[in-house]
Amino acid sequence: MRLFITGGAGFIGSHFAKMALREHKEDRVVIFDKLTYAGNLDNLRDLAGDPRYTFAKGDICDFSAVEKSAKGCDYIVNFAAETHVDRSIQSAGEFVRTDVLGMHALLEYSRKTETPMLHISTDEVYGSIKSGSFTEESPFQPNSPYSASKAGGELLVRAYEKTYGLKTKVTRSSNNYGPNQHPEKLIPNFITRLIMKKKVPLYGKGQNVRDWIHVLDNCAGIDAVLRKGKPGEAYNLGGGSERSNIDITRTLLKLFGRGEDWIEYVTDRPGHDFRYSLGCAKANALGWKPAIPFGEGLRSTVEWYRENEWWWKQLIPHP
Repeated sequence: MRLFITGGAGFIGSHFAKMALREHKEDRVVIFDKLTYAGNLDNLRDLAGDPRYTFAKGDICDFSAVEKSAKGCDYIVNFAAETHVDRSIQSAGEFVRTDVLGMHALLEYSRKTETPMLHISTDEVYGSIKSGSFTEESPFQPNSPYSASKAGGELLVRAYEKTYGLKTKVTRSSNNYGPNQHPEKLIPNFITRLIMKKKVPLYGKGQNVRDWIHVLDNCAGIDAVLRKGKPGEAYNLGGGSERSNIDITRTLLKLFGRGEDWIEYVTDRPGHDFRYSLGCAKANALGWKPAIPFGEGLRSTVEWYRENEWWWKQLIPHP
């Protein structure tokens, strides 16, 4: 297949593009990215010189740019999004623009050309759950501008599938971690701070629970849905590794040989979801399961950031 990968210079998108070319030798990829602060061509260094890879700079909100760059592609895989909850609280409009209006432009191109689409969504569209796990049939109850914008974009995908008969699929993944993740996110933020001998800022008492999945496991799940999933369906991709934020923090401190005096407790953010949890039976039925144990994945992620200061020091949001 010739894949049109939007947001392909970002964290998950770049890993997926590299996996697609590594695992499927006949595939070709066109990576389309606006190169905002979260898009980084250094993430695609490994593809330099590969004739199966093409890069095009552009905004998914720009229909003509999408039309020009996606011409001849067999499938759209949409990673392009504003994704950081804290940023969405400060600047919700940017999230609505990219995650909803950008989604509309992509869907219009898909409708015009009858190009099928796989849309990458998030477990946050479901909101928070005290016990049990969300299934793909659980209602959307987003609690932040970020999750609301992702839910809005995903509902457009559903509407275009139902109204126009587009061949669409959706994945909803839990919290990703791994190499090349922007240091605004919790795990790389804490890792880079500890490398620089700075305290880590922890919201509230750190009791919020997230399900963590290594980015390579998520990409393997996305690939399984792309090639084996049923059109018109959504698939949860969870790591099966639920941890509270204080547990994550303590594990990282232990890996660095630091004590809890390195924690700086800060005021909790508004609307902070307490717990996410995904049931993944549908994706499991495709033959997919996460393969990287959380402890192993976290240790290898710490080592990657230790060995690649050149990559993240230019990106750090803290002095």
